[in-house]
This record gives sequence, structure tokens and C-alpha cells, in this order.
Amino acid sequence: MNLPIITAKKACARLEVLNGTAVPTPAGSRWLPMSMKEAKKRGWDELDVVFVTGDAYIDHPSFAMSILGRTLEAAGFSVGIVSQPDWTNCDAWREFGRPRLFFAISGGNMDSMINHYTANRKVRNSDAYSPGGRIGLRPDRATLSYCHRAREAYKGVPVIAGGVEASLRRLAHYDYWGDNVRKSILLDSKADLVCFGMGENPIVEMAKRLDAGETVKDLRDMRGVAYTLGASEEVPTDDQTIAMPSYQEVCDSKLAFADATRIIHHETNPYNAKRLTQQHGTQTVVVNPPQFPISQEAMDAVYGLPYTRKPHPIYKEPIPAFSTIKDSVTIMRGCFGGCTFCSITAHQGRIIQSRSKDSIVSEIETMAADPKFKGTVSDIGGPTANMYQMQCSKPEVEAVCKRQSCVHPKICKLLGTDHGPLIEVMKEAREVKGVKKVLVASGIRMDLARRSPEYMKELTEHHVGGLLKVAPEHANDDVLDNMKKPGIDEFARFSDKFREQSKKAGKKQYIVPYFISSHPGSDLNSMIELAVFLKRNGYKPDQVQDFIPAPLDVATCMYYTEMDPFTKKPVFIAKKLRDRKAQRALMQFFKPENYFEVAKALRACGRSELIGNGCDCLIPGKPPKEAIEHRRKSASKQFRGDYVHQINGPGDGKGKSKKGRRKQSRNAPGQGYRPDRKSVKKRKK
Repeated sequence: MNLPIITAKKACARLEVLNGTAVPTPAGSRWLPMSMKEAKKRGWDELDVVFVTGDAYIDHPSFAMSILGRTLEAAGFSVGIVSQPDWTNCDAWREFGRPRLFFAISGGNMDSMINHYTANRKVRNSDAYSPGGRIGLRPDRATLSYCHRAREAYKGVPVIAGGVEASLRRLAHYDYWGDNVRKSILLDSKADLVCFGMGENPIVEMAKRLDAGETVKDLRDMRGVAYTLGASEEVPTDDQTIAMPSYQEVCDSKLAFADATRIIHHETNPYNAKRLTQQHGTQTVVVNPPQFPISQEAMDAVYGLPYTRKPHPIYKEPIPAFSTIKDSVTIMRGCFGGCTFCSITAHQGRIIQSRSKDSIVSEIETMAADPKFKGTVSDIGGPTANMYQMQCSKPEVEAVCKRQSCVHPKICKLLGTDHGPLIEVMKEAREVKGVKKVLVASGIRMDLARRSPEYMKELTEHHVGGLLKVAPEHANDDVLDNMKKPGIDEFARFSDKFREQSKKAGKKQYIVPYFISSHPGSDLNSMIELAVFLKRNGYKPDQVQDFIPAPLDVATCMYYTEMDPFTKKPVFIAKKLRDRKAQRALMQFFKPENYFEVAKALRACGRSELIGNGCDCLIPGKPPKEAIEHRRKSASKQFRGDYVHQINGPGDGKGKSKKGRRKQSRNAPGQGYRPDRKSVKKRKK
């Protein structure tokens, strides 16, 4: 089997799929169809592509399915949406009949496991991407179930997986929820291809080539795709290919896992990345280099498509995620920060891709024309708020660069950090008729912002709604270094400048800092350092973000291997629940319910001087009444009620003896600890 050698191309040779000309919406609903009835109103008797997604369908450019569906529609293909289907059977997959070209599968805007579970592996109370915020409308590891049902529904139809969940699991990866190393999602899902990264270009290329008569195997030469080779197929071994440690090796050796992570993150620059191969038993997973970033013209065309910017009319309950983003505007993609705990780099890439000023202003004008628009643009940004149109000043250097971050440990001297284009966009955005306020809610890169007094002035005078969210993440230098974040002094200098500019503008505005607990490298001593910093600066975080190891992240590798994959130096990991609980308590030391947990941590670290009435003391010498009351209630709650395995039958069993409740439970069909067992008799030992 002769596989093509994929080499870097010049920027001018990037594939473009849109020419900026919007295609008129066919007759019928303005939304993409969610049923065959809606499709027929458009004159479609069969569909070219059927999307299956774990999110509710919101026709807004903040949602991948909407962007990809509209992009395919603009390219002349018929598209249907299957949203949050019942995965226990394949009926929903047959709603539109047999797709002419392929099924496009995505778990949704988030990894389904992060969507379902907290950092302590507890089930979340709500799902922001579901109507009414209801949980349970998508399965765990949604991409797997959706691909399996697609295979079951119509044999022979290509199944192509994409989105965040598939992108981050394209190779062997550590799974936090199973606490094990899992195979590539290609093997578990049986998908023909995984399309990783941003998908507008590749999905249209796939549709056009399949429409022209090519097979799904012919698509293996595309950038931005991963696929599986069988035992009898030839594995590429040319100089443009890197053979990674095998699945078995990364399972058996944490050092091999660290090496694999280092290779993956070294091969993310599309201008110099090589093909990766990883053996999984008799099969081999092949990951081609990433897609090239799309041009400004193509990005303008994508965001200029006829989105309704609303949920599909089928939904009668509000969708929490929609209320958050409905009045926001995406102006750029990508992030060159390279934070080790963030998945943006692995999905969108480090190269910034920006829309034109005219395109952004045009979208805001469309929003302002809506009678329901209340005058406030809730956010104008992207993965970050202030990397708009920032690029490497020397493309020839960028083409060979493998640096993990353009701003850590210090800002690269070749990085263009001009905020001028962004300031122009912000000025014109707030001058649009019908717009009263344009806010910046995306995270601000503080070390970049401080370099531009003009940007700080513009931001504080016009684009802060009283509170500005920033993410210093920690106060300890070693932990921040593991995160690839600037030192806490950078946050202090930014805060001083923000307060100074706010005062000049005659406004009372405040910073809301975000911090992470239990990140690799963070122990009790470093959290005490953070708590003292918070106390001295008067910050009282309302919420605590516990570190969650997401697949493929560098920080996740640190968590699993307890070493830095680039230096192989050991890294402390807080893995036990009690350690994570103590770190959360220290970040909210001011809450009475955390008093005893904080006191225990301080004494364990020999920091009893922080208990008392001194300036730096985190807690008083004597526990407040609220702390004692909370501990009493917690103890009572812990030992009150039924035991874990005591299951009552119908009714609450009040007023009956334990024997009566036990008998009632046994006589109730479908009840008990093992409801499906055929007999209630004990097994003989």
C-alpha cells in the first residue's frame, strides 16, 4: 500500500471551501431539518450527510454542528440533524433514511465524560447543552454509542467521528474516569475516520470526494484525519512518519506514556508536523498532520452563513448554554498560550485565525436588528479575548518552530502583540446602531494586555460590566511553571493597572480571579501560599475549579505518570480525595464550614502561625459557632438513615419494623440490590 508523503504547504496553498457567497436557504424551516418531514419541505427526499450530536441543536455559530451543517449546505449538500437521540436502539439513526454519503458523529461541544462528571467523579446536577438543563440525554462516551448505532442502522455507510471528544481521544490516552489507559477511539468506536481539529475544510472535502465516487479509504490522504490500518495493510515508515510507543507499551510503562505525550505535542504545528503511527495489537492507528488554518476570507464566509442564532423550534424548554452565548460574537480561534491543562491547543491549534473587522461588525448589526436584542453584546472574543490577529512576525521561523508556548516562560520576541486591530474592532462594535454595550467576557491574557496601555484604557472605559474575569490560576511559581502560566506578579501588576485605569474612567470595577486546585505540582504548602495571597489581596473565590485530567493534555500526562513529559522531572500529584478536599478548603479558607479542614492542613504543614488573629492568619484561634454547627450536622447526616445496600420496597416503610421492610422489599418485583437475579435464595458456598 503506497501512502502519500504529507509535507507542509505554503499558506497560499491552503484549501478553501467557501468563496464568501451565501447560498439561499431552501424553502421550509430556516433551521436545518431534524426530521424527514422537515427535509421534504425543502424538497429533499434523501440526505447526503446526517449529523448525530450529543447537544441540543442550536443554530448558532458557537456550536460545531451548526457551523459544519451550514458549511455543507452552502457547498450544495443536503444535511439533517439527529440531536441527543435514544442510544438504546438505532431508530433515530433511521429517521432520514440511508445517508447518501456518510454519518457525521460528535459527542457535542464538550467531552461527554467531563459533561457528566465532576472532578470527584460525581454525577453533575445539570447539562448546559440539554433542554431544561436535564441530565441523562446523552450516554457516557457518547461518540462510541453513536458510532455503533450508525453502523447498526445502515451497513456500509461511512461513519466519520469528529468534535472535541474524538479529537482528544484519537490516540491511546489516559482516561480519568476509568483510571486507565484506553485505546484510540477509532478502535472502540469502529469509525472509518476521526476528523480532528476544526472541521469546515475537511468535511466539505470529504463530501465532495465521496460524491465524486471515491471511497472512504481514499480519504486517508487528507490532513486532519486519523484512521486504522488492519494487520494486512502496509504501515508507513518514511521520513515524514514517526512511530510512537505502542498501546501496550504506554499501558505497561509510564515513561513510554510520557514519551508518547511529548511526541504528540511536538507534532501540532501544521507547517512542520509529521504523520504519527501507534500500534494497537495487530492494528495500527495513523494520525495525519493537522489541517492548515483557514484564511480570513474563509472564516468570514463561515460566520456569514444564514444562522437563525436560535434553538430549533422543537425545544420547549430553555437551553442554558444558549442563554450564555446567544448574544456573543466569536472574533478569532486558536491560542498560542499552550497552557498544559487546556485542550484548545490540541483542538484548535496554536495559530490564531481571525475574522475581518467588517465580518464582525456585520454580525453585530444582524444581532442588533433582532427586536428581541436588548442592546448588550455579552462577549466579543474567543478562546482568549486579546489575541486577535496576533501572529509570528517571521513566517519562515514559524514554519519550523516547535515551541509549546509563544508566551512561556517569556513572550517570544518574534510574536506580534499589537492590540491595534482589536481596539478598532471594539470601537466600531459599540458604535453599531442599537448596541448599548459590548462586553469582554472571554479570558484576557494579562501579560499581553499589560503591553498595550491603549487596550487597557479601551477595556476599562467601555467593555467591562463591573466585573472582569481573569485566570491567574495559582500563586506558586512551580505550579504556574507546570501550567505554563506567568508568575503571580504578572497578575498583581495587571490588577494595579486595571484599578488605575478604572479610577481614571471614573468607574468602580473589580477583578474576579479564577484559580485551580489540585493541579499537578500543587501540594498543601503551595495551596497555603495561594490562600495567604488571597487573604492579603482581599479575594474570596465563590467557586473552586478542581483540576480535571482531560484526555491528551500535558497536565493529564503529569497526573498519570507523576512526571513532566518534556523534562522527566517528578511532579507531585494530589490523587487522594482527602488531599483534593483539603486543597479546595484552603482556597475557601474564609468559609466557616471549612474551618476544621483548614486547621488540620495548616497544622500538618507546620503552619500553625496562620491560626489566630494576625494579619496573615487564615482562620481564628477558636472555631466559630457556624463551623461547630456545620460539623455537628455533617456528622448527624453521615450516620442517619438507611445503609447503602438497604433498599425498601414500594412505599416508604414508615412505622414498620426492619423485618417488615425487608419482607416488603423481597416481595416487590424489580426491587433490591440485585433486581435481576432469578432467585432470592443465597448461593451455597
